[in-house]
Amino acid sequence: MTNRDKQQWITNKTERIWVYSALVLAVVIVAWGSWQLYQYPSSNFHTRDFKSTFKNEGSLARLALFIVLAHYAILFLFQKGMVDRWNGVKRWMIVASRLVRRWHTPTAVVALALIVLHVFGAFLYGIELDFSNVSGLLALCVLLPVPISGLLRYRKLDKKWHLRTGLAFAVLFLLHAFL
Repeated sequence: MTNRDKQQWITNKTERIWVYSALVLAVVIVAWGSWQLYQYPSSNFHTRDFKSTFKNEGSLARLALFIVLAHYAILFLFQKGMVDRWNGVKRWMIVASRLVRRWHTPTAVVALALIVLHVFGAFLYGIELDFSNVSGLLALCVLLPVPISGLLRYRKLDKKWHLRTGLAFAVLFLLHAFL
């Protein structure tokens, strides 16, 4: 079997390079963040300093997720015909759509790494049953099938589960982040 016969999971070569680069970056982020969390003495797990550490990772993940969610927002505007009325805005939206589509998967991979660190830190800090923690746990449960269905989208085996679970995660994520 030659290299031509072997079909890649991600057929677009430039996208494959960006996704693999994001995977390497995600592994480095998780390894480095885990090493930093390992350096904390266990007696400091319930301090404000430690809480701010894992909240910073959550804030960085939130910024990355806004880029990921922008892809769906722009597609929604195009599907509903809301952009067709303004030609100047439509040109910029087409450029933004291409840019956000290119960065959707690599940014999502990096955001997932930051979410893993945020969850790990939250579990080390201790979870109480308040609204923020429960909404975060629900968002985490809904997030689990999103990357799997995203991988299945490359093989056209998804049946819109990536979109549905992604939007459900977006709602729970926004509740967790802002309420």
